[in-house]
Amino acid sequence: MKKIGLLFGQENGFPQAFIDRVNEKQVDDITAEAVSIDKVIQGIPSGYTVILDRISQDVPFYRAWLKQAALEGAAVINNPFWWSADDKFVNNELAQRTGVQVPKTALIPSRELPLNTSDQSFRNLVYPFDWDSIFDYIGFPAYMKPFNGGGWKHVYKIHDREEFFAQHARTGQLVMMLQEEIKYESYYRCYCIGGRYVRVIPYDPYQPENQRYLAEDSGDGDLLNIVADQVARLNQYLGYDFNSVEIAVRNGVPYVIDFWNPAPETNAKVIGPDNFEWVVETAATYAIQRAQQQKPGTDNLTWGNFLQHAVHGQQTAIVPGAKKAAAKKPAAVTPAKTPKDAKELVDALSEKETPAKKTPAKKTKKKE
Repeated sequence: MKKIGLLFGQENGFPQAFIDRVNEKQVDDITAEAVSIDKVIQGIPSGYTVILDRISQDVPFYRAWLKQAALEGAAVINNPFWWSADDKFVNNELAQRTGVQVPKTALIPSRELPLNTSDQSFRNLVYPFDWDSIFDYIGFPAYMKPFNGGGWKHVYKIHDREEFFAQHARTGQLVMMLQEEIKYESYYRCYCIGGRYVRVIPYDPYQPENQRYLAEDSGDGDLLNIVADQVARLNQYLGYDFNSVEIAVRNGVPYVIDFWNPAPETNAKVIGPDNFEWVVETAATYAIQRAQQQKPGTDNLTWGNFLQHAVHGQQTAIVPGAKKAAAKKPAAVTPAKTPKDAKELVDALSEKETPAKKTPAKKTKKKE
């Protein structure tokens, strides 16, 4: 019997819905359960064929356990080795290699010295930092945010250099990014599962948490196809099986704002029942596919195109004109429905060299 394990923390709703959905499909020799760990000893396999990780970003013990489980042959969603190495600043650099537009971004040293360091630990860091060049490059208004995640925590809108220094003083030991503001006409949060299936959701980041995911959308189909294609391409390049991407559209051009969310929000009260159903169904069926494909004792992780190219000495460079060319390549569109059963999605997910499949959020007419 192949076991699919879900590793999770404080969240409620999605974990049990995911486990129940996998088991309801009654796929031969596959079952799902909450992960249970009573010991971790070198060389002893975890006992799980697939592990969906929702919590290791907050629990280092779990991250180490997942790496061992992967070395013993488990298909871990998402790859714990790459997740440990990645951050939002690296993402921004790599995204350009896929031909998408990103905001201008600079990395900012922490305001306070990290623990166990002193002034002598920073002999290679020039003081004062070249703030003028950074501010001239980014421009104002801008956004300052942590370089390694944190949702919308410690995110500040900055209007001038004086406000920058005032807010930076509040960030303590956090390493920050300063990022160009993209004044947009539409904004989307997109879920991507399996590097191919994309749910494009109209989104307003300035609303209260439970009102950000919108049912209304005035975007045209061609633009949404481009958004879905860029989301899929990013996740395939970075190697994420389960991720969300935020895209702002300025003057008809999508800009990728945030795309390092490998444990995205799944609370039905926040994302809405239709989106919740899509995430549960697609995640459950994708996990089944990974279980069917898993080969014991081998590497069953997803390694993105970036790492695969690097291993073979084929690093992808930023090519002038690539962004315009990429924008003309639309993704295929699927109806706004979930598959009827496990086999339908497994068969679709198993197709090779096919474009992204976009499932748009439900559209409703705007109120006058």
